[in-house]
This record gives sequence, structure tokens and C-alpha cells, in this order.
Amino acid sequence: MSKFLSELKIKCCETNENLWQLEAPLVYESDMLDLVTVPAGFWTDLASTRHIPLVSFIWGSTAHREGVLHDYLYRINSVPVVSFAMANSVFIEAMESRDKSVWVKYPLFWGVWIGGYFSYHERKVNWQPSDKTMCGPDPGSSELVKP
Repeated sequence: MSKFLSELKIKCCETNENLWQLEAPLVYESDMLDLVTVPAGFWTDLASTRHIPLVSFIWGSTAHREGVLHDYLYRINSVPVVSFAMANSVFIEAMESRDKSVWVKYPLFWGVWIGGYFSYHERKVNWQPSDKTMCGPDPGSSELVKP
């Protein structure tokens, strides 16, 4: 049975409230992928809903753990590396494992199918915000795969 094996421990970027950094690994046991560990230090925008005002109002704080896992699986060098379809399938599996309602899981799932394609394999796992004033991490390790 799929489940999260650890709690979500994150800190908000001081100058950009859309970005969050994991303070401890997030571990998920998937029926499809076995064990997935999102490493501490990973940067995420959670469920990416903050970029669309009405969507943010309705679904903005409903799937944080699942959003972090999904962001991780979208990275080009996640472990394991998965297809676009598999990353989205694990996203809905994770929401189901936490008993999210149909009014939450299906709109978010279809949102990533429709809007997520352009983010898939855009960044590496160790991506960091590139502007030092944005959040403070060293911009020297910032790596985008595609321009």
C-alpha cells in the first residue's frame, strides 16, 4: 500500500513565497515505483497552483507532500528517472494514499497533464534559485537542462 514514510519538513524562501526547500528527506513508498526519497535541500514550488490565481484559491494548500514528490519525479535525474505519464500517475497515487477527495485529486491531476509538460525534465534535482538575493543558496550549483 502506497504511503509517505516521513513528514514534510520545509522552509519558505525568504524573498519568494512560491519556493520552498526541504529541510529533511521526504520518503514515499509507491506501489508503482517502490521507495522514492526526495533529498533534503530540494527546491520546490509545492503543487504549482500559486501561479494561477483562481486555481490557487481553490486548490492552493491541498497537496503539498504530493506536489514535492511530483516536482522531484519531473526532474531529469530523479531516482528513479520516470516518464511524464509515470510521474503524473504517482502524483495521483500519492493523493489517493492520503485520501484526497475527487474534488482535489482529479483537478490537480488533469492540471499537471495539461500544464506540466513544459516543466518535465527542465531541471536537475540539485537545481537552486539562480539569484542569490532570491533565497540565499549558492547560484554556482544552479543547473537548468534546457534554456
